[in-house]
Amino acid sequence: MTRIKVLVVDDSAVVRQVVTALLARDPGIEVVAAVADPILAMARMQVQWPDVIVLDIEMPRMDGITFLKKIMAERPTPVVICSTLAEAGAETSMAALAAGAVTIITKPKLGLKQFLEDASDDLVTAVKAAAKSNVKVLRAPTKHTADVILAASPDKHSAMIQTTDRVVALGTSTGGTQALEAVLTALPRVTPGIVIVQHMPEKFTAAFAQRLNGLCQIEVKEAENNDRVVNSRALIAPGGKHMLLKRNGAQYHVEVVDGPLVNRHRPSVDVLFRSVAKCAGANALGVIMTGMGDDGAAGLLEMRQAGARTLAQDEATCVVYGMPKEAVKRGAVERTVPLGAVAREIMAQLSGVMVR
Repeated sequence: MTRIKVLVVDDSAVVRQVVTALLARDPGIEVVAAVADPILAMARMQVQWPDVIVLDIEMPRMDGITFLKKIMAERPTPVVICSTLAEAGAETSMAALAAGAVTIITKPKLGLKQFLEDASDDLVTAVKAAAKSNVKVLRAPTKHTADVILAASPDKHSAMIQTTDRVVALGTSTGGTQALEAVLTALPRVTPGIVIVQHMPEKFTAAFAQRLNGLCQIEVKEAENNDRVVNSRALIAPGGKHMLLKRNGAQYHVEVVDGPLVNRHRPSVDVLFRSVAKCAGANALGVIMTGMGDDGAAGLLEMRQAGARTLAQDEATCVVYGMPKEAVKRGAVERTVPLGAVAREIMAQLSGVMVR
């Protein structure tokens, strides 16, 4: 059996020791080195290039994001960020995801050793998922042709009339932060209402939404309970909460609730998609994009059975082709399209017709 070769880069000796020991418990993983900073890491990588890098952000001599950008520019390699979670650091962590990190494992400033022990399953799962990820698709931002812009710019007046009760539901996980940025920044100012579940830790979604809001023509915000789902707005489910679509007459809003993990996630794509199937039916478009596991597959099938149009991101443009693959396998997907075509399909909802 070929083991996953992991390089741990963290200036904390405790983190290096504990992470190395935790990963070494899994027979499918080999920690080839654990070093204190990116300079030492680059020297080690000249001898043996790892399959996955577990990387801290704040380190001496070179910070983790600078190192991450260097790796992605020279030789794209799956990177798992293992970072201290604090509200002040969430924006930095979003920058790491934008630079090409596959996922983030958060760590507290206190009780670190016990936390890492408790989170060992998540760490091993993250490393294994990263090893299977296609990070080459993150080397450069998605490029859009003029056709996308023209197709995504229908007459505003007729569009507004036709989109009053249309909803777009998107579900993403590993690699989804970059995929969502590519989709949402390609949308024009007038769009259908959009609801999104991106698997992400608590406190990170606010910074993620804020960052996208500054990049997009539409409004992007972390959802709050009873927020209206309206044209030109995208609502992202907050980390640690489930989000459901609700309808009051002709108006949609979201309900943000606590609850158990569903498919090992909170928020769960299935929870959102099933609520969309119930409340919006044929007035909805469901899109499942890059991510590990099967969350969203069952919900997308319910959406299709309720008359909604359904899409999946294709394997070639996914960082991890897990969630879309499972949805396709279950017959939940009407069509599979590359990432660069998703924005065009969303805009086609304005006329109530999918692009053929």
